[in-house]
Amino acid sequence: MKPFKIVSNSIDETQSAGQRLGNLLKKEGKPFTIYLFGDLGSGKTVFVKGLASAFGILPRDIGSASFVIIAEYESVPRFYHVDLYRIEGEDSLESIGVWEYIDSDGVTAIEWADRLTEIPEGGVKVSLSISGDNKREIVIEGVDETDWHNMQTRMD
Repeated sequence: MKPFKIVSNSIDETQSAGQRLGNLLKKEGKPFTIYLFGDLGSGKTVFVKGLASAFGILPRDIGSASFVIIAEYESVPRFYHVDLYRIEGEDSLESIGVWEYIDSDGVTAIEWADRLTEIPEGGVKVSLSISGDNKREIVIEGVDETDWHNMQTRMD
């Protein structure tokens, strides 16, 4: 599947894009991992708030996990929010057990995925970039663009 781009003009639209992705992947009924890339302030955590809401987790319950590193949520399937901002090097990745969460029994969203020593095949990659005050470009890879647009139609 080739990557496709969407444009968000607000925090709400970025969160909504995350929810749409969550709903789409939830429909598949299997565990998955989402790798998020982007500079500081690009909207990764906002996107994860929307993603988590597709699994019944309130957006207010999702925070930047920079100090916690891995947050686990009771949902069906389980939701894991991993923030690698403060992680450097393979030894640190091993010590936190990040590889146990990738392709686990639940949904794993990994912020700062560029800090991983490798990105396993089969996950969904989401790259966010700042293109204005509240405007973001979001590139999604690993999801069929037609399914994405069909999901939008059902949400409207």
